[in-house]
Amino acid sequence: MRRGRAVAAATAVLAVVAGSLALTRLGSGEETGGAKNTGLPPATAPVERGDLRDSAQADGTLGYDKERKINAGAAGTITWTPRTGSTVERNERLYEIDGRPVRLMYGAGPMYRTLKPGDKGRDVEQLERNLAELGYTGFTPDEEYTELTSAAVKRWQKSHDAKRTGKVGPQDITFAPGKVRIKNVGAGVGEQAQPGAPVLETTGSERIVTFRLDVAESRLAKAGTKVTVDLPDGTTASGKVSSVGRTAKPGDDPQDDSPKVTLTVSFDEPDEVDGFDQSPVTVNLTGETRRDVLTVPVNALLALPGGGFGLQVVRGGTTREVKVELGMFAEGRVEVSGGGLREGAKVGVPKI
Repeated sequence: MRRGRAVAAATAVLAVVAGSLALTRLGSGEETGGAKNTGLPPATAPVERGDLRDSAQADGTLGYDKERKINAGAAGTITWTPRTGSTVERNERLYEIDGRPVRLMYGAGPMYRTLKPGDKGRDVEQLERNLAELGYTGFTPDEEYTELTSAAVKRWQKSHDAKRTGKVGPQDITFAPGKVRIKNVGAGVGEQAQPGAPVLETTGSERIVTFRLDVAESRLAKAGTKVTVDLPDGTTASGKVSSVGRTAKPGDDPQDDSPKVTLTVSFDEPDEVDGFDQSPVTVNLTGETRRDVLTVPVNALLALPGGGFGLQVVRGGTTREVKVELGMFAEGRVEVSGGGLREGAKVGVPKI
């Protein structure tokens, strides 16, 4: 995770500021207070007015959603498989065993039994809704497999030159939530298939980015948060956070064991990312925006002896310390207020 300026990083900077201030004063014999000339700083930076955005970057991987395995529904010899990278839609062939196509139908539940008149259940309703979408009607889509359902199945079977039994089983169809993309063929033509053994590895057809985020930074990426993604070819695509994981786990980096959640990003224009798969990308997130505020570089802050933080204001060859209130840290800068600060004023900073 790469933040523009996280609170934890800001705290570390402030600790360094405090130590640096003490050393500077010991070396120069400065005295604090009032508008006394304490010597000019090694460099200055202007107080700026504008918008400050709490941003972050994260490394992600561009791929596809909904990875799953397609298992064989019957024993036999595999006689056809689809091409890796191809897309299979409703009613199209997923694979063939002994020359018999197994077709894709849409549904969240599995195809685990042979359906026939008299059967009831959600799998019946899934099948009936697919038949209705394909134009094989004459029944009311519900959880009961009736003779009217069987008649529609026979018409569907006839359209594919299959034996008209009026029954449908795992040897005929497989359910998936939607159209699938073939990621890998697990068993090739000529190999033996066994019920329940993997034949294909598939994904959904939607392009997504998966990335991990520190739990402490998760406020920047709620579902619906707008993001941009830097693609491998140097272009940028816009999208939004589509899901945020509920379980936090340590990251892969052994030097960073902070808990992280997994997030996914969907694209506004999926066609913009065609041609990339399992590619490294950068996700750019923008959280809170503070508008029309005064900001200074973080390293301009001074830890004041009495507590709090201040700035060394430089004007006309003299300096004075002013106490300020801190706001948001981002982009290497910090929001400041108080001390009579104005846009364009010069404040002391370490020499670069």
